[in-house]
Amino acid sequence: MANNNKAIKPELLTRYAKDFNADRANLVAANAAVSAGVLEAATDYKGQRSLPRDFSIELKQGSITNQRHSGRCWMFAALNTLRYELMHKWGLDDFEFSETYLFFWDAMEKSNTYLENVLATLDEPTDSRLFQEINYGPADDGGWWQMFATLVDKYGLVPKSAYPESANSKDSDAFKQYLNSRLRQFTADLRERHAAGASIDELRLVKEDDMSTVYRMCAIALGEPPEKFDFLARVSDDDKKDERKNAEKASEDKSDKPKTGKDERRQIRETGITPMEFYKKYVPVDVDDLVTLCNVPMASRPFNMRYRIRYTANVAEAEDMEFVNVPLDVFKKAAVDQISAGHPIWFACDCTQFALRSAGYFDCDSVRVDQLFGTDFDFDKAHGLEYGDSPSNHAMTITGVNLDEQGKPNRWKVENSWGKDNGVDGYYVASDAWFDRYVTEIIIRKEYLDDATRALLATEPVELDPWQPLTKRCR
Repeated sequence: MANNNKAIKPELLTRYAKDFNADRANLVAANAAVSAGVLEAATDYKGQRSLPRDFSIELKQGSITNQRHSGRCWMFAALNTLRYELMHKWGLDDFEFSETYLFFWDAMEKSNTYLENVLATLDEPTDSRLFQEINYGPADDGGWWQMFATLVDKYGLVPKSAYPESANSKDSDAFKQYLNSRLRQFTADLRERHAAGASIDELRLVKEDDMSTVYRMCAIALGEPPEKFDFLARVSDDDKKDERKNAEKASEDKSDKPKTGKDERRQIRETGITPMEFYKKYVPVDVDDLVTLCNVPMASRPFNMRYRIRYTANVAEAEDMEFVNVPLDVFKKAAVDQISAGHPIWFACDCTQFALRSAGYFDCDSVRVDQLFGTDFDFDKAHGLEYGDSPSNHAMTITGVNLDEQGKPNRWKVENSWGKDNGVDGYYVASDAWFDRYVTEIIIRKEYLDDATRALLATEPVELDPWQPLTKRCR
């Protein structure tokens, strides 16, 4: 068949160049973009000024966290929601969970699930769409809230002091590259043994030996996780009580006594506690009591339905990822109700769209690439998801919202996990219009769901193949 594609004609290039240079705006835009970069050149100060960094509802959070060069945003955002609850339950000034602890077990579990999926598809051609999807990133970093919940249910949680960061948790590329490479070699071996007549029982014994290698690689890269640990924290709420008591005592007792710098605050102290005991005792949240709502306005994904994406579990015995797709008004009301009640929100979005990373803005009116390039960027949410232009790729935490006189949100406070040098001390402000367009998932406590949405949890989910559009893993 003849190729009907036509090359760009020289006379067209001449016309394009003439038209470009005839417009003064193009020359000004090119000077700005070439010198400063597209985002700096497209920054609109009026858009930024319309998004002040004060919020009518704001949650007091701990120190900003930093995922460094890893795809652990979904873990960081999830742990940031839980640490808020722990800090305010127990009166702590600050606290951070060990992200590396769950990172270790996620690598183990994803490796095991990958090999189990391989055993379930031994007769699938290696060039089939299903096998290509399974084999794409066997133990890559990315994930969803439900992956986090399954890890916590199985392994519990530990404070950062019990299992600190390592070079390979802070920069995971090399570790995951070679882990994935070894896993694919295991896959080739299992498929070749199957073709030679090995039984599934024999293959599972081989898989068990393979997993011992996976454990060794994880332990070398990250260090072994603790089975038990000690924990000590001081209760900050005691400070004011102590100040009042000391003031009262000073007025009664005029005697001069030597003062010391000893920290007299009440201590929370544990010796030899397990990760599961720590989670059950100190975290006032059941991770299974939260629901993933998504807002995907595609005709092929009707609202008010529950969806399940096949081959998305990170723990082999757990369910695949599930999402309840709801209209935007239901989606936003649940978010406003939860943050208003004093609980932060894990959310997933496309963080690359209309984002000023260093300045800390998510807002189409602050990033006027339409003005810079002289062309519209007006894909709606449905088309952006259907055509892969704006899938979810990053998870963060909502810790505040500003409500107008009618009680409607007009901007959101976002806690990121890129360190305090990004945004303003690690925080971003997102316009409500940006939230509507680029936020695809929020994690909501069941108590803040309306009755109709809560009823959807009992319905049979519609199963989707992993390549069908709905939402993507955050990395």
